[in-house]
Amino acid sequence: MIQSSVARRYAKALFETVDPPSIDPALTGLTSLGEALSQSTHLRHVLASPAFSEEDKLAILSTLVGRLGAPRAVTGLLAQLVRKNRISLLPQIAAAFAALADEAKGSRRVEVATAKPLSSAEQRELRSRLRELLRHDVLVSFETDAALLSGLQVRIGSTVFDSTVRSRLTAMQALLTKES
Repeated sequence: MIQSSVARRYAKALFETVDPPSIDPALTGLTSLGEALSQSTHLRHVLASPAFSEEDKLAILSTLVGRLGAPRAVTGLLAQLVRKNRISLLPQIAAAFAALADEAKGSRRVEVATAKPLSSAEQRELRSRLRELLRHDVLVSFETDAALLSGLQVRIGSTVFDSTVRSRLTAMQALLTKES
């Protein structure tokens, strides 16, 4: 919990320093760097190891930022994260920055999980319905999770609407074990 609030503060500070045309390149850079950090054990090792100096770490990150075309403010943020030994927060900072960017655009991110893949027509219908309900433009990402058995799980921010068979069975099991 504390890490996520720290990540939000860093994201907000960066968001306030970049000009509107630089928001998308900054988001792309942060997201790509966050994914690289999550997926590359070598990069995590270099950035966490005291064997490498701050300058070495910053040189690596600056090179990556340059290749991604992110604004200079991202490099400044990364320098601060390296100095404070908080570079591991980068994926969370990228997610918080994305939320701020969406809010500024007037759109909302929605994650939908289903047991079976939805057809294109079903996805369009669900997007349209969510847009009506939320009264915002929506960016919907769909994922498939066979463990849900059937139904739909919708996540909007930190709120989850769960109408899956799995959640109903779990609730029924809890009720039955409570009565026993």
